[in-house]
Amino acid sequence: MRKFRIPILILGLIISSFIVYYFIKQPAYSIKTEGTLYVVNKVSKSVVIFDLLKGKQIKELPMEIEPHEATALTNPNRVIVTNYGTPDIGGKSITVINAKRNTIEKTVSIGESLRPHGIISLPEADKVGVVTDIGNHLSIVNVKTGVLEKQISTQQNLSHLLVHHPFKPLIYVANIASGSVSVIDVKLDSVIKIIPIGKKSEGIDITKDGAELWVTNIEENVISVINSTTYEITERIKTGKEPLRLKFSNDGKYCLVSNSSEGTLSVYNSKTKKQIATISIPGKKNILEKILYHTPRPVGILMHPNGKYAFISNFTASRVEIIDLRTFAIVSSIKVGDMPDGLAFVN
Repeated sequence: MRKFRIPILILGLIISSFIVYYFIKQPAYSIKTEGTLYVVNKVSKSVVIFDLLKGKQIKELPMEIEPHEATALTNPNRVIVTNYGTPDIGGKSITVINAKRNTIEKTVSIGESLRPHGIISLPEADKVGVVTDIGNHLSIVNVKTGVLEKQISTQQNLSHLLVHHPFKPLIYVANIASGSVSVIDVKLDSVIKIIPIGKKSEGIDITKDGAELWVTNIEENVISVINSTTYEITERIKTGKEPLRLKFSNDGKYCLVSNSSEGTLSVYNSKTKKQIATISIPGKKNILEKILYHTPRPVGILMHPNGKYAFISNFTASRVEIIDLRTFAIVSSIKVGDMPDGLAFVN
């Protein structure tokens, strides 16, 4: 029996260490800040609603079909979610969530265009812009009336994400399969320019002054910086592996990029275009970290209105990581549903 005691003892120590490490190191929510976070979970087919001040989940709202992205509207507060669908069934609607009662208010059809993905709130009251992976339309929807007001072809393939110019009636759409950006004038209801980017353009955002459009290329691992007046690429910035999303900080000083397959976030100075920090998400250092945290896959990025924090959906770990924008360090984590993607904030 003695020959079994040492292995059993070693096994016991390993298990004990694992338990201690788990409870000490497991990320938790430890900050207090205003507002409510809405997290869209693909596989769970749900939206987790989290009170950022109280530090607790308010509700997990089930969705009928797999959702992907979200945006928020005010007066009244609503969260709008794209119903993307599964590999077998393509969605063709968006869901309006009443953010006061946290209940589903209505579902709005976007016609025959399939797999709505990217969504943004528009300057006009009650309106959102939605792009679809199949059909490749920019749809303008009035969520108050439930009316699809217009659809404009992007003239490209796999139209995935979009951003609105801060001062002009222009929407820029990143088209993955075409490796391009469609520039759409929503007053003229037409594409006024197609900008070739390279293979698989996806993440997209615009500087606060509207002068530059930044677009990630997930195959070449670069950001293309585009002059929004001439539509010329002025610079190409190296990123980490598979840069799925990028987002400027509220003050415009920084740009965060989620390098999905690398498990990191790159931070750039928006003016100099230089990388100033790399944030590594726990889960890749060793086997124990991989077991505890799961191999990280950062995707969605959302800036808190107070400018202090960035929320990052960690796709494979069922968590949202919270970055302090003053130190560029992970300061909290929120456990959410399976495969979190889109994020939205309501005050």
